[in-house]
Amino acid sequence: MMAFVSRWFVTTLAVLAAVYIVPGIHSDGFAATAITALLLGLLNAFVRPILILLTLPATLLTLGLFLIVINAATLSMAAALVTGFSVSGFGSALLGAILISLVSSAISKLMATPN
Repeated sequence: MMAFVSRWFVTTLAVLAAVYIVPGIHSDGFAATAITALLLGLLNAFVRPILILLTLPATLLTLGLFLIVINAATLSMAAALVTGFSVSGFGSALLGAILISLVSSAISKLMATPN
């Protein structure tokens, strides 16, 4: 349970960074951002694997770069489902997905304890 809460917190911080940095991504407040992060985690767990399987030829042809497009699509899906959070277009979703990925990876590495 603690791992889930910490992962959700990291994703919330990453989405919050995208709200402040990427033009075209807007949030009405921290609650909308936290709900978006939770929904993004659920979409990544359940919908993203299906999208990856359906777009496997494109992913292989682009040597995995198409996964960024899938991440942008899941961010757009989350924005469509959460009131108070919006992504204005595909370019904003793409930049936001890249930034969320980079920030969450960096925070996760900082939070990791050495073995």
